[in-house]
Parts: sequence; C-alpha cells; structure tokens
Amino acid sequence: MSAQPQPTLPPVRLPSGAELARDALGAPLFARAVRLARWSGPGIRVDGSGELAAEQLAEAAQALGLDPADEDAPALASQAWRVALDTGLVEVTEPEGDGGAVQEEYGTASPGEDLALITGGAPADVLDLWRAALDAVLADAAVPDLDDLVDALEEGGTIDFDRLDWNPQREADFLDGVLANLYLLTADERGAGQGPVPLPVLAASMVVPEGMGAPTDAVLEQVSDAMMRLDDQFRQLEPIGLVEFRPVDEALMAEADDEELAAGSVAGALDDEDVARYGMVRLTPLGLYGVRARMREAGIGAPAVGELADKGADALLDAVCGYPERSAQAEIAQWLDGRDLPAAVAELLAAARGADAAGPLRRLRCQQALALAGPEAEPAVRAVLDDPELGGLARVWLAERGAAGVPAPDAELVYWLTVDTLAAQLAADGPFGSGAALGASTEEAGELPLLMQSLTSHHTGFFERAWRVEHPATAEVLEAMGRMHPDRKAAKEARKAAFKARSRRR
Repeated sequence: MSAQPQPTLPPVRLPSGAELARDALGAPLFARAVRLARWSGPGIRVDGSGELAAEQLAEAAQALGLDPADEDAPALASQAWRVALDTGLVEVTEPEGDGGAVQEEYGTASPGEDLALITGGAPADVLDLWRAALDAVLADAAVPDLDDLVDALEEGGTIDFDRLDWNPQREADFLDGVLANLYLLTADERGAGQGPVPLPVLAASMVVPEGMGAPTDAVLEQVSDAMMRLDDQFRQLEPIGLVEFRPVDEALMAEADDEELAAGSVAGALDDEDVARYGMVRLTPLGLYGVRARMREAGIGAPAVGELADKGADALLDAVCGYPERSAQAEIAQWLDGRDLPAAVAELLAAARGADAAGPLRRLRCQQALALAGPEAEPAVRAVLDDPELGGLARVWLAERGAAGVPAPDAELVYWLTVDTLAAQLAADGPFGSGAALGASTEEAGELPLLMQSLTSHHTGFFERAWRVEHPATAEVLEAMGRMHPDRKAAKEARKAAFKARSRRR
C-alpha cells in the first residue's frame, strides 16, 4: 500500500482473531472461492492462464448454487475461481507440450495445499488467505471498466493506454488513499467514525484542495467523477467483506447532471435519507483489520487497542498519550487485566515521572489508570505522597476513596498540580486527543476555558502565585490561559503572568 495520509493514525478496536476469521469465511466472494477449490479435481479443465474452460463456467456456477438463469452467474463463478487461484486455494497443472508443440489443449486444477488451512489452520492462517484474496480484488477494482477498455481498443486488439488515460500505479494509489481516508473516518472517535460515510464526502476528501471554500464547477465535476468511480469500486469490494456499501441511487443519477449531482451531495443541506441516496460506505471490522494490515506493511503507524498488553508501563503511557481518551482507557484496562495490581500501579507511577514536555500527559493517563485500581493499590499510591511530581495525584486518589491519614497539600503543591493538570489537558489535543491545543481558540477548546475559569475563581490572586510555580510548562500554561480564559480581565492577568514566568526562566 503506497498512500500515506499521515504518519500516525488513531488506534482502532478490532475483534479477536477468531471472530475476524469467521467474518472472512463468511465473506461471499471468499466463501465462493473456497467452495470452488473443494469442487476442483479430476475432470476440471483450465487454459494456460489457469482460467476455467468456457463450458465449465456453468458447472462452476452450479457448484456455487447460483441461479443458472442469472446472466451474472458465469462472471461470479469466474471471479471466485480467480480468487481461488490467486490465494493458492487451487493449484493448476499447465497443458503439456512436447518440443514446442502443445499436445493437450487444457491443463488441470486441483485443491491447493493451503485449502487445508481453512479448516485445520489457525485464525491467522485464514486471515492471511483472506488478505491475499483482498489484494487480488483491490487489483481488479483499480482496472478501468469494460466500456472504457473497449473504447480504447485499437485496430488489431491492442489497448491505447494514452487514450485510456490509465496509469496502474496511479489508480492503485488513488484506491489506497480512499481506503486510508475511510479508515481514518472509521477510527476517529470524535464523530465521523460512528456511522457510514457519505460517498460524496469520501470523494471530496480525495479531490477538493485543503482550505478551499466553495468548490468551483471544475472541482464539483471531479467530485462527481470520483463518486461514480468509487461507486463502481465499492460494488467490487463489498463481496470480499471489506465494506458495507449502499450504492448511488440510479434514479438520482438519471435526474441530475454531473455538476448537479456533486453540488447537491456536498451542499450539506440534505436530510439523512437524501444523503443516503448519494451512496454510503463504511469499513466492516474485517475491513478495518485488512486496511490496517496494509498500512502497517507500508510503514504507517496504525495502532490497535490491546497490542500494548505485554509491554512495560513506560511504553504504555508513552503510547496512550497520543490516544483519544476512550481508547486510552480501554488500552490501560487491558494492560492492567491479569497483572499483580500493586506491582502494576507502582510501575505506572514510576513511568509517570518526568520533567519533559510529555510528563503532564503521562501523569494524566496514569491518573486514569489509578481510577481503575481498587483498594489493593493504596500502599503503592501512599509510597509517592512525598514525591514532588506524584504527591498531588496521590492525594487526589486517596481523598476520592475516603482514605484516612491523607496529609493536606501545601500551597506550592496545589499550584504545581494545577499547572501540571492544565498542561496535560492542553497536550491531550495531539492529533487525536480530546483536549485543546496550545494555540486553540475558546471555541475549539471545548470545556477547558471553563476549567480555567473555575480554577482562577477558587484561588484569590491565582496569577500572582502561578507565575512563580517551578514547573517546566508554567509559562506555556499561562500563555494558553491568556488566549482561552473567558474572562477578559483574567486573560490579561494571565498574559502578564506568562511574561513574568518567561522572564524568570531566562
């Protein structure tokens, strides 16, 4: 896979290998390929390229239980046979020749060794075969349709590729880019991933330049062309189990020209049913697995929740700092599951230390982990009460559980913890986090300005004390408060305090 939408993608939650393997075996095209592999054997004749002899396509369709009256049955059988060949489910013996003269017009086909993996292999074996089938289907989906090929035929039966305007690598890259964007929309927990994606949105993500306002007529025409191209490709990809797809309504295509089709689909003023008429698509869990595997092969960071379960606490906290909150909580819960809780909590607390830029967010994620811990974690938490970086969160955890003998924090610790908490919330915005970036506006920051307002209203002279806090992020936090605090007077005080903090650091 060659398209690289961005170097790191949000984590996804995948079913178990066994569940994915069951989904793979249930994908219609893959299931048909398996049935034909079992059907192959003595008497099955194939040509030099391994394709079934023409008269045997009807037999293959019958073996698949397809309706003989269905004009698409031979094509469905042929496609399933090609998948069986491409995945090694079927092995072919080529026609024999002697001294350059072909004695036999046809070769034979028989079940391949890999067919035994369908029933006797591990889930990973089944998924490897399904991924080989997916690669074959994706290659077919990137080929122009038959009408375009016929139009580009020259005298003598050769194809004029310049006239066809088809570049195989470009087409493969386009489809990979589409799947990467669909993956990102599916994995993104902040909204779009909760349901199917409108086909025009996906097409526009590949065509409309970033930052463009109202699309021009030329861009709308490109969006329309991309929509129809994707409509054809997703029809081919649905039978392998990659996507759930609702095609573009044919009546809609007859009602509107290209510009009207695209303009209506991206206008944003349609109700749900009207939007659905333009086509809807989403990756299945199996599709999410398949696209993720392809991206990982291409060197793109595509984490999955649960893959850190056997790692140390330092690797866990470093990774979940870039996760959305819900994914971070799920990853932490799986990491804790089965571990000796007191030892695990002590390891997490040790990994949370640090004066580096990621330190505050590590401590926030550690605090989320502690929220999942029971009373048996108390000794490990009490052990860090005197730690300058962890003492504050330790007191919070103990107080929330009504523990006795929790020492009251001094003012210095209270202000340090406040700065650390705000720094963590600001850092949590990362590519996929739920907080606010240091440069975010009040609208973009969500609830963070309200948190800032609450903190300052409960501490008289907050900014006069805050700029003196010995924390690496003090100046950055105060600058952010100067931008985001909803009270203009407090925001001005924050900016003055930030200047003092920076001057003090010099």
